[in-house]
Amino acid sequence: MEGKTLMNNHFILTPYFIDNPEPGLEPLARPDWQTNKPTLPPGSQQARLIPLYQPLANFVAETAAQGRRPVSIAGDCVTSLAVLAGLQRAGIHPTLIWFDAHGDFNTWETTPSGFLGGMPLAMAVGRGEQTIVDGLGLAPLAEEQVILTDARDLDPGEREAVAGSRVTHLPDVEDLLDYTFPDGPLYIHFDSDVLDPAAAPAMNYPAPGGPPAETLARVFRHLAGSGRIVAVSLSSWAPDLDEDGRTRQTVMALLETLLS
Repeated sequence: MEGKTLMNNHFILTPYFIDNPEPGLEPLARPDWQTNKPTLPPGSQQARLIPLYQPLANFVAETAAQGRRPVSIAGDCVTSLAVLAGLQRAGIHPTLIWFDAHGDFNTWETTPSGFLGGMPLAMAVGRGEQTIVDGLGLAPLAEEQVILTDARDLDPGEREAVAGSRVTHLPDVEDLLDYTFPDGPLYIHFDSDVLDPAAAPAMNYPAPGGPPAETLARVFRHLAGSGRIVAVSLSSWAPDLDEDGRTRQTVMALLETLLS
């Protein structure tokens, strides 16, 4: 990926962590990438994110309509809502496979931290906070269309919500190697903190355990081999913590594997 762009992929970089600029991501951009970097208005965090995500949703929709695969890179998982909205605008309704050390399935009723970045998967299926969903015109996904994998670090209320939902939770990413997917396209969301911190230590919210890079690469090759991936989003590492560049190298190599 570093210096290499696969022909059918179109990369869209949103150098933000939630509503805060993340300049450490900007060096990733190549000349043929789009960069989504609007000036955000004042207001609540949710209100500020809508004008950030509308252009991303439009980029995704235009890319998909051209028969290319949108690849969104950003500093957090909430941007996945814009990717979903863009796919829907292009008439694409995928199964979502969500790789994450966390569940991102909190609502205001279950979150112990109030962190919006711990809520996007719940938002995507119509649970809890819907300001961004409504602002993007996103029709919530049916929970049966979501596969959450790993999610080894769940808050207590979040764990109960996942268990009581119709989301498929596969605690071991290797379970995907034998899983029978529904018919139709796949959208892969890859939060890089799903990796074992020994392989990718530069994370804002590291969680002990997780798959090594070699295991995740094997799963990604399997998914890529399906020929059904229509979109990918990456929630990045923390650039300011990646002093030796090792986490960037590991994550971007895995992204290349997924797109190959």
